[in-house]
Amino acid sequence: MTKQNNEPKRKNSSMVSNFEEMKEHGKVMEHVSTNEEVRKSGKTPDPEQHDKEEYDK
Repeated sequence: MTKQNNEPKRKNSSMVSNFEEMKEHGKVMEHVSTNEEVRKSGKTPDPEQHDKEEYDK
């Protein structure tokens, strides 16, 4: 993903800055393995990033 010089500086921490980058990111994400697929291959997936009980509050 390349940043074009004519785009304004982002004011937040968005993963993409325009629609073209969003489409490209979506294509990449289609090929990311799910935790279930990672487990089936004998590997350990990344840990969860939050405590589910606190998240549900």
